[in-house]
Amino acid sequence: MYAAKRNLADQYRKTAVSSRVAEADPHQLIAMLYEGASQRIRRAQAYLEQGDITRKGQAIGEACAIIGHLNGMLDHEAGGHVAANLAALYDYIVRRLTEANLHNDATALGECLDLLGEIESAWNAIPHGQRVMPL
Repeated sequence: MYAAKRNLADQYRKTAVSSRVAEADPHQLIAMLYEGASQRIRRAQAYLEQGDITRKGQAIGEACAIIGHLNGMLDHEAGGHVAANLAALYDYIVRRLTEANLHNDATALGECLDLLGEIESAWNAIPHGQRVMPL
C-alpha cells in the first residue's frame, strides 16, 4: 500500500514539473534549474544526517548534473566576464559537492547551497522587462 501511494505521489510530482516546464519562458526554466539543484543539495544534507550514504550520493550527483547543464548553457561570447565568472563559480560548486560526497562533509554542502542560493536570488531579481536569453 505504501509503495502504491509513493508511486502515485511520484507520478503527480513528475506531471506537475512537466506542466511547469511546458508553460515556462527561458528565464523561468533557468530558475527551475536553480531550484532543482538546491532541492537536491537539501536532500543530500538530509540523507547525510540520516546516514543514508547511497541516497546522499545520488542527490549530489543529480545536483552536479543540473549545475553542469547550467554551465553548458552559458554563452561566453555574449556573456563575457559575467559568463566566465559564472562558469568558474559553477566549477567551484561542483568541486565542493564532489568533496562533500567523498568526505561526507555537511559544511561543504551548506556552502554550496548558500552559493547557489545567492546566484538564484540574483537571477530571480532581474526585472521582467530586462530578462533576456541566458548568458
